[in-house]
Amino acid sequence: MVVIGLGRFGSSLAIELVRGGSEVLGIDSDPRLVQRYADELTHAAVADTTDVEAMTQLGVPEFRRAVVGIGTDIEASILTTSLLVDFGVPSIWAKAVSRQHGRILERVGAHHVVLPEHDMGERVAHLVTGRMLDYIEFEDDYAIVKTTAPAEAVGRPLGESRLRVKYGVTVVGVKRPGTGFTYATAETVIDRADILVVAGRREQVETFADLT
Repeated sequence: MVVIGLGRFGSSLAIELVRGGSEVLGIDSDPRLVQRYADELTHAAVADTTDVEAMTQLGVPEFRRAVVGIGTDIEASILTTSLLVDFGVPSIWAKAVSRQHGRILERVGAHHVVLPEHDMGERVAHLVTGRMLDYIEFEDDYAIVKTTAPAEAVGRPLGESRLRVKYGVTVVGVKRPGTGFTYATAETVIDRADILVVAGRREQVETFADLT
């Protein structure tokens, strides 16, 4: 894996990948950042990531996965992503600082575009209301939330409470105090103190969370 751009996003991602057992080459144009993280990454190098020759010498075309974590220099982000596309890297992840930036990255060929600040803002907006304990939104308006059990589900098997029919959501997991999460079935009886993991369309899971 090659991670290009060792700012807050890129360095955090690269270090976590190494902790997970991946070999990571970190590249940045700033020698201070490269020196800071050199001991924590498998390899680290100073280079102009828009320079074909420099990237080729570092063996970047041989990598199957690359992350472009450049955020402050949009031009460098776009040119670097385009270069990776030209190299034929099979899986390119690129950080965007705005939706417009993200659309450009997609047009030049990034396979996956992430907007970490925007995504975190949306997630926190759902959590500060107090209705949900956690919230993750996926593509196609699909979301998973962690929330407390509504009164109508307490003391009854999930199949009997018919939450899926009423609200269009699926309870996929249940956590009892002092225990870990377990898969939910139609026979699972919900207690008042249970924490539920619920999946469904964004609007439907938000409606369900409002019940609590």
